[in-house]
Amino acid sequence: MIVAHLTDMHIAPPGGLAYGAVDTAGCLAACLAHLRGLDPSPDAVVLTGDLVERGTDAEYERCLGLLSQLAMPVYAIPGNHDEREAFRRSFAYAGYLPASGYLQYVVENWPLRIVALDTVVAGAVGGALDDGRLEWLDARLAERPAMPTLVMMHHPPFVTGLTYMDAQGLAGMNEFATVVARHPQVERILCGHLHRAIVARVGGTVAVVAPSTAYQLALDLRAEAAGAYVMEPPAIYLHQWRHGQGMASHLSLVGDFGPVRSFTERPGRAP
Repeated sequence: MIVAHLTDMHIAPPGGLAYGAVDTAGCLAACLAHLRGLDPSPDAVVLTGDLVERGTDAEYERCLGLLSQLAMPVYAIPGNHDEREAFRRSFAYAGYLPASGYLQYVVENWPLRIVALDTVVAGAVGGALDDGRLEWLDARLAERPAMPTLVMMHHPPFVTGLTYMDAQGLAGMNEFATVVARHPQVERILCGHLHRAIVARVGGTVAVVAPSTAYQLALDLRAEAAGAYVMEPPAIYLHQWRHGQGMASHLSLVGDFGPVRSFTERPGRAP
């Protein structure tokens, strides 16, 4: 099974540009075209939050119009830029969101189980996992301890060294790691929010942050660094699960980097 992982699309209304400069809808369209051209095609797509910029119905309508190009199922959770009830209305057609409360759910009909966790705190940039959400996660993971599982969430559950973002990180990350450590079937924790490709070990498994489909957070590990963005290439992760072999995660950059060239075209040594 191959799961495509996209995040932080920040879709604005028609004519809207992020920071007055970034066509986030055009960026997402390019990422979706890239995804549709993959062979083999991913079996499913997960979106780990910040689908839109301001949480309006018009933005979700535009986002869903772009996502309708995909033939495979799409599973989404909110980020801090999303508005929970508008998100619920917009994705009601998909049938997996609860009718009330946090936007968290379980997908059972794949070789990999997907557990979607809502980390949003309304009106805040940072996220939180309170006792109720942690208990929900613990109970869901305990239901099928032998089933390989992905946990998807917006806010990464670790300190990154990007001080500007760590100051607006996830409350309850240590408690989250304790829960995950009790459930070794968790193969990956899929996250967004940071607009960079970042990997860390959490609770005995691997947490993966996908880059944004649009703009990236500038990589600045100085303690005094301020927030800034850079137009590095967008990218998607492809998480490939093979029975008996586990999971490998591949970063697929989106853009025109010239033709694919065989190592046999010119004399030399293959890598």
